[in-house]
Amino acid sequence: MQKNDAALTRQLWLVGVGFFMQTLDSTIVNTALPSMALSLGESPLRMESVIVAYTLTMAMVIPASGWIADRFGMRTTFLAAILLFVTGSIACAASSTLDLLVASRVLQGMGGAMLLPVGRLSLLRTFPRQRLLEAMSFVAIPGLIGPLIGPTLGGWLTQVASWHWIFLINVPVGIAGAIATRRYMPEGRISNLPRFDLAGYGLLTFGMIAISLALEGLGEFGMRQALVLVLLIGGFAGIVAYWLHASREANPLFSPELFSVATFRVGLLGNLFARIGVGAMPFLIPLVLQLSLGYSPLEAGMMMLPVSAANLGTKRYVMRLVQRYGYRRVLIQNTLFIGATMGCFGWFFAAAPMLVKFVLLAALGAQNSLQFSAMNTIVLKDLGAAQASGGNSLLSMTQMLAMSLGVTAAGALLATFSDIFGHATPAQTLSSFRATLACIGVMTAASAWIFWQLEPDAPARPAQTLS
Repeated sequence: MQKNDAALTRQLWLVGVGFFMQTLDSTIVNTALPSMALSLGESPLRMESVIVAYTLTMAMVIPASGWIADRFGMRTTFLAAILLFVTGSIACAASSTLDLLVASRVLQGMGGAMLLPVGRLSLLRTFPRQRLLEAMSFVAIPGLIGPLIGPTLGGWLTQVASWHWIFLINVPVGIAGAIATRRYMPEGRISNLPRFDLAGYGLLTFGMIAISLALEGLGEFGMRQALVLVLLIGGFAGIVAYWLHASREANPLFSPELFSVATFRVGLLGNLFARIGVGAMPFLIPLVLQLSLGYSPLEAGMMMLPVSAANLGTKRYVMRLVQRYGYRRVLIQNTLFIGATMGCFGWFFAAAPMLVKFVLLAALGAQNSLQFSAMNTIVLKDLGAAQASGGNSLLSMTQMLAMSLGVTAAGALLATFSDIFGHATPAQTLSSFRATLACIGVMTAASAWIFWQLEPDAPARPAQTLS
């Protein structure tokens, strides 16, 4: 399928804007959580479900997005994704209780989950092979800009207007995107599709939801320990049952053969466990700034700029480091450095001068950039052509799941330490944050053991790294 240059350019911008909307809403909420909690009559320390609902929903929907696009067409699916996203955004802004807000975030996440996978699929099918790398690189830029401006924009909107506007700004962008989709997105429906692995999908999503709810129950829901244990066992049983099912299924959702590739196996597990700690930081830092250090939403959002700026600025140096030292050494040492930086946030950040705060934030951003690029690349670099699609989808699902688990784990730890230290004063809250950050740092540093399983002489010569 070939199109003229003007049509391809319009399609490229359409996919890029969709990616921007998805990544923006992954971070724009963080700085607004205390204001949301005040408006809804909730504790700011128990607002993690607003983030978890969005990221966990995306993790659940991503595995099915490719099949849905093939079955109903890329244009229809992308349009439905935008409409779901906009409808969810309006529902979020209109929510008067936390339960309604969480339900609306689920609806928003269903739309957001399909924006990037379906958009990438449309580029794969319409762009000439010699222009595909250029197209994918262009689309990646809005995805980096979203997290860069998200915390600051969220803080600014919350301070000058209200938290409702962090969702309402999606409406005009979504309407314009829907109109553009009708005009410029190719249909791309495929006939004679293999049957969707509904049983496998059900087992996998049940496992993810049960484990997430178990961790959430330790913090926000106050579940009894017996129920938490049942959910954990049920969740792990669902995941094990999926892999047993996949080994017998002719067309499984994700083939177990993917795990025969050592770099994929180690890289995917490393992505999951290292990202749990990293995913907790965008949730924890704005909270500690506002609840313990007295920052306004806008000031808290601006404090996140060094993280995003250093993340972007480090991208160009990642491959030089990997080519010089190899994946194994880079990932082991950088994972340990990230864990140490998180510990520094807990014990030195509050009393540190502003310059030291900026240095710590920038260090975290640079470390994250190196970690994500190296982890993502090593997951996919040794997969064959037939394995690439399934491996990429599983990686995307794992990334969203890890972000969800990271916020959930941080919320559970924060709730536990708040019961121990109290949360009536900023000093008590700061003690809870310090203990939580120390635990998150130890968890992240421990995940370096996973990367220890890589071969010491693993080749480090891919054409590019993946953000």
